Amino acid sequence: MGLVAFGGPQAHVAILRDHLVVQRDWLDEEAFTELFAIGQGLPGPTSTQLVISTALSRAGPLGGLMAFFLWNFPGLIVLTICGILLDAYIDPDDPPFWLAGLPPAAISLVFKAFYGFGGKLDQLGVVLALCSAMIAILINNDENIKPSSSQFVFPITLFLGGMITLIDSKRANPFSTYTSQSAGWDRENDETIRRIGIPIWVGALIWLAWLVILIVVIVLVDSFEVENDYLEIFEKMYRIGSIIFGGGQVVLPMLQDEVVEAWMTKDQFLQGLALAQSMPGPLFNFAAYLGAIYKGVPGALVAFLGLFGPGVILIFGMVPFWASMRHNFTFKAILKGVNATAIGLVGAACVILWESAVVDAADAMVFCFAGTLAVAFNIQAPICIIAGGILGAILHSDAANLGQVPYCQFDAEDLAENTTRI
Repeated sequence: MGLVAFGGPQAHVAILRDHLVVQRDWLDEEAFTELFAIGQGLPGPTSTQLVISTALSRAGPLGGLMAFFLWNFPGLIVLTICGILLDAYIDPDDPPFWLAGLPPAAISLVFKAFYGFGGKLDQLGVVLALCSAMIAILINNDENIKPSSSQFVFPITLFLGGMITLIDSKRANPFSTYTSQSAGWDRENDETIRRIGIPIWVGALIWLAWLVILIVVIVLVDSFEVENDYLEIFEKMYRIGSIIFGGGQVVLPMLQDEVVEAWMTKDQFLQGLALAQSMPGPLFNFAAYLGAIYKGVPGALVAFLGLFGPGVILIFGMVPFWASMRHNFTFKAILKGVNATAIGLVGAACVILWESAVVDAADAMVFCFAGTLAVAFNIQAPICIIAGGILGAILHSDAANLGQVPYCQFDAEDLAENTTRI
């Protein structure tokens, strides 16, 4: 999946749901949605945290670590090479024609995931999902809201969703149906907890380790002013990774403030961003490019571990608590609202990503083609993306040159002329 995970975090969630829940039945829909909601509420890359938590719940710490590295390996390798060789084989200003169909194909899976998630919500859940979707769309299109400050809106929205369903569960006649703790449930025999293999007290120590590392690197760099390039790289990335909510797009303004001029030019930053967006895997892989520009391969690895580190550590510490508490009535009531709110963010992604992925008629055709394969024929997500990529390459201007008319986009002069005529 790491080789075909194009389209950003919400598309990644769709790929994971299709592969792990629908195709392989490795975990049920409820558990998957809960883990997705937990990743949304923690700082770090949401899709990577979902990869880790699902693998961790099935195969323990080793499975979680293996999934983390394999999921990010393709993007890490390519972005590291491109950071060292600025004129690499992919031109960020003119991407190869075989990449043209991948974004709309990936976005079609987001629509499928949202449909699958939303169909299981009750009326209160639909209202919460609607509210969170509108908030996310508002933030995305409001130029008066800074991206660096909007990062806090997502966890606050998730928190409020959980509190609403918790309050509702205490009412005499709640709007939603809440299931109590199942009778006869034995924590020691719970298969999920045994698979995870991490006790709660170890989870608490993992969270403490994250906090200690954060404090130590900040003190060393800011207070003791230790001069070491690799420590500087790690401190910047680890600090940013510890306070970023909302995924890769939110991290970009902070990265730009920290590294442009200090490590590289603005043009180099934007070239790397274009490459990162054309690569599979999370946008956080961009850290490897930034580190490679500054200090070669060692810098790439340090930056990669620094930016991913907080999210990885926190999800390893959180999953044991989730597995132990997900049968608790209060915790389940809170998760019900968090889940619904997180599903609304997927719906917002459908609206936001459509405009960026579907530029011309060929993209719209690829979107319909891949979506039909996924929904009507239940084809696995990687195959749908590859098939969409092939169709997009065939339709591209460098090949058949079909469907290259702009789709739902108007030239400003033409729009003004049409308005005058009317």
